[in-house]
Amino acid sequence: MHTRDEPPSKRRELLMFLLITVVLFPLLSVMLVGAFGFSIWFWQILTGPPGPPGA
Repeated sequence: MHTRDEPPSKRRELLMFLLITVVLFPLLSVMLVGAFGFSIWFWQILTGPPGPPGA
């Protein structure tokens, strides 16, 4: 961290921006879509596939 009261440099700000946009957001997006797909899969294990009953 900073020992003095100096603002973060432009280079550090750019690196943090790139880390967030290139690594963090795509990773969170994949995790969110995966969790949604897993929840649907698990729900269908418990209740069966969608459709009219007895079809």
